[in-house]
Amino acid sequence: MQQEERREEYAYVLDFMPTGKSFSNKSEPVAQLIGEEWFTLLEVTPKLGATMALAERVYIGKDEREKVSLIKARISYDDLTQTAKNGLQRAISTIIKANEKRFVDVFNNAGPLNIRQHALELLPGIGKKHLEAILKARNEKRFESFVDINARVSLLQDPAKLIGERVLSELQGTERFYMFTKPYSKREGRYR
Repeated sequence: MQQEERREEYAYVLDFMPTGKSFSNKSEPVAQLIGEEWFTLLEVTPKLGATMALAERVYIGKDEREKVSLIKARISYDDLTQTAKNGLQRAISTIIKANEKRFVDVFNNAGPLNIRQHALELLPGIGKKHLEAILKARNEKRFESFVDINARVSLLQDPAKLIGERVLSELQGTERFYMFTKPYSKREGRYR
C-alpha cells in the first residue's frame, strides 16, 4: 500500500537511557519511541534535564516540545534495545485501544489486495471463512467497536490483538504488504 510522506505528532517511550547506550562511546541521553499514528520507531535526544518514563506519551511534532530536543533517526526493529522490544507489544496495544474507531474502520473499509487475497486476510488468524463472516456482517451493518466485531463474527480472536500482532510483524520487516506501518529502509537515514 503506497503511502505519502508523513510525520508523527505523539509517540510512546519504549526505552529511556539517561547515560546513553551501553556500547556507545558518547554518554548523551537517548530514548527510543514508537509513533502513535504510523507506529514509526524513532530514536530521540531528550532535552537537557528531561526524564521519560516507560510507556509515557510525549509530543514530537513540529511545535515546541516539552521533553524531546532532537529526533535523531528512524530506526528498525533490530535497532531497538531489549527493554524497548519487551515493551513494544504493550505500547502497540495501548495505541490500538486508544484509537479504537480508527482500527475498527479497518474491518469496515478494507478491500481486496488482488483477485486472490483480501486485505483482512493479512491479519493473523483470518482465513476465507472468517473473511466471509466479516464481510457478511459488515454488509448488514458497519462495526462500531471491537466488542461489536467479536459479538457478530463467531470464533474470531480479539480483533485488537490480531491488529497488534500484524503491526509487530510489519515492524519486524517480514511482510510483503504493509497495512499499518511504512516499511523501514536503511537508505532513509534521518527522520524527515
